Amino acid sequence: MAGSVHIEDLFSSLGDALVTDPDRMLAYRRDQSLLTEAGMPLALVRARDTDDVVETMKWAHRHGVPVVTRGAGTGLAGAANALDGCIVLSVEKLNKILHIDTAARTATVQPGVINGDLAAAVAEHGLWYVPDPGSRAISTIGGNLATNAGGTCCAKYGVTADHVARIKAVLADGRIIHTGAVTRKNVAGLNLTQLLVGSEGTLAVIVEATMRLRAAPTAASTVVAAFPSTAQAIDAVLAIRDRAEPCLLELMDRTTIAAVNEMTHMGLDESAGALLLIQCDGRDAGAEAQTCAAVCAEVGATEVYDTDDPVEGEEFMQARRVALTALERQGSTLLDDLAVPIPRLPEMLSAIEQIAQKHCLVIGTFGHAADGNLHPTIVFDAADDDHTRRARLAFDEMVAECLALGGSISGEHGIGVLKEPYLERMVGSVERELMSKVKVAFDPTSILNPGRGI
Repeated sequence: MAGSVHIEDLFSSLGDALVTDPDRMLAYRRDQSLLTEAGMPLALVRARDTDDVVETMKWAHRHGVPVVTRGAGTGLAGAANALDGCIVLSVEKLNKILHIDTAARTATVQPGVINGDLAAAVAEHGLWYVPDPGSRAISTIGGNLATNAGGTCCAKYGVTADHVARIKAVLADGRIIHTGAVTRKNVAGLNLTQLLVGSEGTLAVIVEATMRLRAAPTAASTVVAAFPSTAQAIDAVLAIRDRAEPCLLELMDRTTIAAVNEMTHMGLDESAGALLLIQCDGRDAGAEAQTCAAVCAEVGATEVYDTDDPVEGEEFMQARRVALTALERQGSTLLDDLAVPIPRLPEMLSAIEQIAQKHCLVIGTFGHAADGNLHPTIVFDAADDDHTRRARLAFDEMVAECLALGGSISGEHGIGVLKEPYLERMVGSVERELMSKVKVAFDPTSILNPGRGI
């Protein structure tokens, strides 16, 4: 491997931040994507500060060694999987909240800060960090930026990209750049910040970010509604959009409801074909929640329950938060991330059910009904070659159906290795060529996460 004979040079700069023991590197080889390949890295760098990142990139640029940047490893598309002979650059130790500016309503953080930790820290100042992916308790801000993570409140408050003001990053050759501004409005030059968000470590290594905050939310009112079918649940979603703007509107199908019940014994209605979990916030949260409850009843919900009790509301929301964990208890999982126009959700959900039956697979679907982002989760036996083959076929057919409905192959999990084969089919060949040229401008020798995300 090019550069392997020069690893001593890197050790002289990094000391014990550099790891070459294969056993110690094993835990850093891959993310949570089971059906994607992972190579064996040349070395692991557990960066302690920006200087470590700069020295690593200078060395890698000099010797032509690829670098795969990694946060907590919670990704689901293989974007943080090691390549043979690469440097895995872990930023998990860059985990300081550097500054909370209550007047400007911003927080400046290092990339290894856990999303939930930032949310808790700013809450002590009466502020709210909005982006709330399902992995809030374990995923990092750097990883959220790398994939432009979404979450439960996106329809009303936007995704991670809508909450970032500035980014400090290290280029492939070790130079440091600063993008964006803390001002509310900024149209000076091209928007490099938004290029970095969602780029999955292919353009630069994010070492610091200033995130926008909001005033602490008012107490939310919660509605839980059970429906005979997913189609009727989506009818309710469409009707709710005409009369209210909930901050959260989540869907769980029959398979997911059963899995959550089995794990938690929450007593959810397993006779239901679908469950909607709705939360409203703001001064009129209670009245808005009652409107949502009324709409659900009008559309044909078999059971509707609403509450203003924040503790009770959080208990209901926990059912959605543990959906993936509950399905994982049933076997290996291949979690998909597909986004379709909201009116096309019934067709996508019907297609998923047909694909599950066709391949004799369990597929539990849950997701963000308010913005059309679904997470169909295939449960299979990874030790069984035929089961794995059928899981891959089902995955491919779901992606194809999503594209046929005018959807996106990823709403928030990224492309990584898992969805790279589908990217050009979605964006187009000329458009992908333009993306490649942007990559060259940032990383002329293509050492940053090559072959992923673009």
